[in-house]
Amino acid sequence: MSTTTTTPVQDDDKFGFNRDEMYKTNLAGTVDPYDRHVFLSFKGPDDWLPRVEDSETDLLPKLLSSALKNRKNDITVKTKMTICGGGDETDGDVLIFPEMIKYKGLKDSDVDGFVDDVLVNGKPWASGVQEVFTGSHVFVCAHGSRDKRCGVCGPALMDKLNEEIESRGLKDQIFVSPCSHVGGHKYAGNLIIYSPDSEGKTMGHWYGYVTPSDVPALLDQHIAKGEIIERLWRGQMGAAPEEGAKGDAEKLPNGKKEKKRKKHEESNGQVNKEIVGGCCQGANGVSCCQDGSSDATAEKKLKEPKGACGLSGWIASLEQRDVLTGVAVIGAVATVAVAYSVYRRSG
Repeated sequence: MSTTTTTPVQDDDKFGFNRDEMYKTNLAGTVDPYDRHVFLSFKGPDDWLPRVEDSETDLLPKLLSSALKNRKNDITVKTKMTICGGGDETDGDVLIFPEMIKYKGLKDSDVDGFVDDVLVNGKPWASGVQEVFTGSHVFVCAHGSRDKRCGVCGPALMDKLNEEIESRGLKDQIFVSPCSHVGGHKYAGNLIIYSPDSEGKTMGHWYGYVTPSDVPALLDQHIAKGEIIERLWRGQMGAAPEEGAKGDAEKLPNGKKEKKRKKHEESNGQVNKEIVGGCCQGANGVSCCQDGSSDATAEKKLKEPKGACGLSGWIASLEQRDVLTGVAVIGAVATVAVAYSVYRRSG
């Protein structure tokens, strides 16, 4: 279904792809860390309030968002929730990435049981049928009531994506949906691509400052070849912001640079193990290694030993001091003896 709209020139200059703020910010590292993304299909951008989860009339988004917050400490996987476009037949459907699992027809009364079964305990939902879905999924922020930049850029990007997908005969492989606020309105157009790599692992990659002219590259380079478009890349699922900033020149995880990074991490892990192995070990293998970066701190630790291993180090240091003190005393006595001998001879 086409979402083509005519955007006034003044709106395009102020809110669209020609606005002054475009390309003024480094995008890499602008994604908050998360490891699982839950999309709730619910109505469409024209019906969404600025904060969909606060609606007092459309309760399902609010109930699911509240349940996730209330069970946050029980959910071991850092989970992000976003609303995506639905309709009469798909409202209440829940898509979960990277698991690529769908549950259909979540209702208000089902929310607590769903969250407990699926997101807290990692089990299939007892009251629903679990479906596995495939393909590449593109979620475009079109949340115009939250920020007009997304309201102007989002629909235009969706039109271009659907046009290019259809011309390539990929309608059964690549799916485009509008979504609510994902963070970073100033980076509009914003979109997230969930697509399998060469090993079949689904990865979520975020892009910003995307314009319709970038759409062919996203399809041909990112989805088809698994290569990041560096100048538009914001980050990815499963990476902290600082990691995303460092990885803006890397390919997807099936690329050579990623393999080098993993090898480097394994090497660092081995080094860390060797360092730990060289530390003194306390009871039950608990290390009591101290940070020796500060002489003042080390001196304080010598004066205030804690634990058996710390006590041993203190005693060893004390014994060393005693030896040095003894040597100094013996040297002083010898010096006095020599001086006295010389005195006697001269007298």
